[in-house]
Amino acid sequence: MSNNRQTVLILASDPAFSREITAHWPQDPERHSAGPEFILLDEGFSRDLQGSHYDLAIADASSVGKKSSGNKNDSSNSRITALKESLVAAGKPAILIHSDPSLGFYNFRGAILELRREPGFWAALAGLVGREILRRCHAESRAHEAEKLCAAAQTEATLGRYMVEMRTNVNNVLTTVLGNAELLAIEPGMPATVLVQADAIRNMALRLHEVFQRFSSIEKELGVAARESKKVHAAAGQC
Repeated sequence: MSNNRQTVLILASDPAFSREITAHWPQDPERHSAGPEFILLDEGFSRDLQGSHYDLAIADASSVGKKSSGNKNDSSNSRITALKESLVAAGKPAILIHSDPSLGFYNFRGAILELRREPGFWAALAGLVGREILRRCHAESRAHEAEKLCAAAQTEATLGRYMVEMRTNVNNVLTTVLGNAELLAIEPGMPATVLVQADAIRNMALRLHEVFQRFSSIEKELGVAARESKKVHAAAGQC
């Protein structure tokens, strides 16, 4: 399955059902894509849907009874019930096309929309509803990704603010470390190994000081960028 296209799983034992769905699926002029990817799966395999990667299922419940044997009504009802349970367990949006007049023209069962198979326009209606479901799923997915990015940005911003707030304290500590390292370096009679270690401590303290100086520069740059952005927005508002 393509990672860039949404997937519509068509559950039907009759290939004509799949042809009707794909033939009447509406084109979306607002999106520059090839539309969803359609995958046909026999209705009998619906029990294996859990964990499958698809965005919408369209199932044909109107022809389930044709495959039944023995007590037709009982067998048909049990197969339709099993189909509904599989769709619910999968946890994905689904459209169930039925032929039972007692259920009305449409009926909602959680994430499952049941539509009666009215001659002439059922496939077009299923396509329109299916396209809107995919649009909603796409929008919800983008919103979820935006929330995750926002949460990550807030975490990084909190860490950045903490580093800036601690800058003065860290610089004070570094100044003390640097001063003591320099005193060790000029202390008469110090062993060569101590002088080497004191010089290493001094160099590391200077490098850390440079890092925190860079934080100060970034803070100023961000402040300038924020002010310039406000000016641009203000000028745009006056046009």
